[in-house]
Amino acid sequence: MDTLLQQINTTAAYLQQSGYHHAKVGIVLGTGLGELVQHIQVEKSIPYQEIPHFPEATVEFHKGHLIYGHIGTVPVIAMQGRFHYYEGYTMQQITFPIRVMKALGIQSLLLSNAAGGMNPGFKKGDLVLLEDHINLQPESPLRGLNAAAYGPRFPDMSCPYNKRLGALLQQVAADKGYMLKTGVYVSVMGPNLETRAEYRFLRMIGADMVGMSTVPEVIVANQLQLPCAAVSVITDECDPDHLQPVSIEEIIAVAGKADEKLSGIFAGVVAQL
Repeated sequence: MDTLLQQINTTAAYLQQSGYHHAKVGIVLGTGLGELVQHIQVEKSIPYQEIPHFPEATVEFHKGHLIYGHIGTVPVIAMQGRFHYYEGYTMQQITFPIRVMKALGIQSLLLSNAAGGMNPGFKKGDLVLLEDHINLQPESPLRGLNAAAYGPRFPDMSCPYNKRLGALLQQVAADKGYMLKTGVYVSVMGPNLETRAEYRFLRMIGADMVGMSTVPEVIVANQLQLPCAAVSVITDECDPDHLQPVSIEEIIAVAGKADEKLSGIFAGVVAQL
């Protein structure tokens, strides 16, 4: 485990030397969600493959760049694309950037994702603030980490999403005339989408939307005592009784249409942090 700490320190030092310093907010941009970059006064942008110990984004619609710049006067670090378990990475690789951003000084974390909506009240293009989650990923990103430098081994998860950040997201959304719904997100392994029976099961256990990311990063953020909030863009409607085939291209297209709204909300929140 010392190796992981060494990798975090090495990567953080490289990024500091490259100008990634004094960042206040970290941002993870999910599938089809990259418009926020238009709100950032970009000062640095490095491809993941050039950053020591960073995984490489293998999903073609994730640009795979780590950006440093300002939204207003607030310094931010933004991930253009994330890593997923289905790509073949370990949970510690997936969440490595969160630990690095925390080492670089971020004080808040905002995450976005594309998700399938199982709640009948959710429609394509809706924005949903995560109020809780269900973790159905095959392992925890904290597995095997037993050193104080990583944070508490048994972090409390009774309130994984920061209420102040959530309230601020809702306030900014309302000010812009957007509706920000709330719901429970379930994270599954992927990369296949779900069957009708699986949608029924996930709905029965309390989930409103389903995706393949976010939860591992939120678990690590909580271990690091890093306040976080997350918003899903509903990209397809997962009614098992009227289920229609959906392609990843359709999901990307729907996410792209909602991206301008979500990016405006995130930019408005960051400006107030």
